[in-house]
Order: sequence, then C-alpha cells, then structure tokens
Amino acid sequence: MVTAPPRVLTVAGSDSGGGAGIQADLKTMLALGVHGMSVICAVTAQNSLGVQGYWELPPEAVAAQLDSVLSDIGAQAVKTGMLASTALVETVADHLCGYDAPLVVDPVGVSKHGDTLLAADAVDAVRTTLLPLATVVTPNLWEVELLTGVKVESEDDLMRAAEAVKEHGPEWVLIKGGHLPTRPVDLLYNGSETHLFSDERYDNRHTHGTGCTLASAIASHLALGLSVPDAVAAAKTYISGAIRAGFPLGSGIGPVDHAWRTRARPA
Repeated sequence: MVTAPPRVLTVAGSDSGGGAGIQADLKTMLALGVHGMSVICAVTAQNSLGVQGYWELPPEAVAAQLDSVLSDIGAQAVKTGMLASTALVETVADHLCGYDAPLVVDPVGVSKHGDTLLAADAVDAVRTTLLPLATVVTPNLWEVELLTGVKVESEDDLMRAAEAVKEHGPEWVLIKGGHLPTRPVDLLYNGSETHLFSDERYDNRHTHGTGCTLASAIASHLALGLSVPDAVAAAKTYISGAIRAGFPLGSGIGPVDHAWRTRARPA
C-alpha cells in the first residue's frame, strides 16, 4: 500500500519570479521529500530586480484556504512567510492557535531587494499574536531590529538579539547572521540551549529566496520527525548547497537552486 509523505503547509505570499515565497517553499518541500500545500496571502509582481507591487488577499479568502487544508488533509508542520497586514497576521494566528503541529515563523518584513512586504502597523500583531505560537522563529538582522529594537552589529550581539526575540514567546529563536560584517553565523536559542551555525562566504550573488527556503526546510525536517536543533542543522546543510548552486536569472539577483542535489550540471 502506498502511504502519503509527511505534509507541510506554507502560508505566505506568491513570488511571480519563482525565487522566493510560496514558489520557493513548495520547491524546497518537494526536494526534501514532503508533500507541500499552500495558503496564499498576497500576490506580488516581482522579478530579479525587485518587487514592483503586491496585493493582499481578503482575510476571508485566507481563512477559507486554511479551513480547507487543515480540516481535511491536515499538516505535520506549518511555515508562515509574507503576511503583509495586521488583518492577515491575526487571521492566520487565529487559525493556527491550538493547532497541533510545529510552526516555523519567518517574520518577513522586507524583500532581498529592500522592498517592504509588511505594513508598519502589522509588526505589533506579529509580536503579540504570531510569535507566541512559534516553535521556531527565523528573523534576519533587519527583522530582529524591527521586532525588538535591538541592532546587531557583530557576532557578540547575537545572544542579546535572541533573548529579546525569545521574550515574545517562541519556543526557539534562530537569529540569521548572514549579513554580519565578519563571518556569517546563525544562533539558535531556546532559553537554555544555544547552538551556533557558521557558514562560509559564498562567491555568489544569486541568493534570492534564502530566508523562505531555510524556513521551509526547517518545517520539512520537523515534519520528518527531527528535533528542532537537528532540523535546523539539516536545513542549514540544504540551504548552503542551494546558495552555492545559485544561478543567474534575469538582470538582477538570481535564485538559489532548490534542486541542487539532483540537478545535472554541465562539466
């Protein structure tokens, strides 16, 4: 008898260029052997040069998608990304509150190109309604400052940032230090345990979708039964390979290669 793979739900925005958002999430889930499902919260007009515009879906449309998937198929892990507005953050939090599955929150506030993807008045809703539900929250350095006011300027600031985010209630905090001026270091913290993940500097500017991909990889590995530290370690291995294999697309920043483990490269 054929059995279904683990199921992972992404709740995020659509990237018309295919490098980030829902598209990156589903590619990651497929690559890691889980069944990906999607709730679309916003549609972006986006390419390798930036985000030219975005349009939110009505809260009732997001609620209906959540009801459809969770009431019938169910999910063994959930990942959230671009939620855009207070109404959508609150709608998603209301539906996920009490749902018995790990939740990975990528508090998307800005695109790789610097385009704002979260309304200013929605930041408090993320802090107060979504972060307390999170199994893991994965802010980058800009998002840490947005959520807590803590500015990370060196590796020494990572723990202070993690403690500040942890005060808002997530079980684990992963501070992504890819934009540190020295070596890239990520810090995973749950109030007592600390894990550091150090990366090389990649000679590759094609990094569109790294945050979405990492969060989706963590959710996929949680659905596969790994602990949070092991899921983050496995996700870091996956995203590192995807960044190394990133390819040019369009005239700007290309995407990471979600299929890097299987794609045949010319000699």
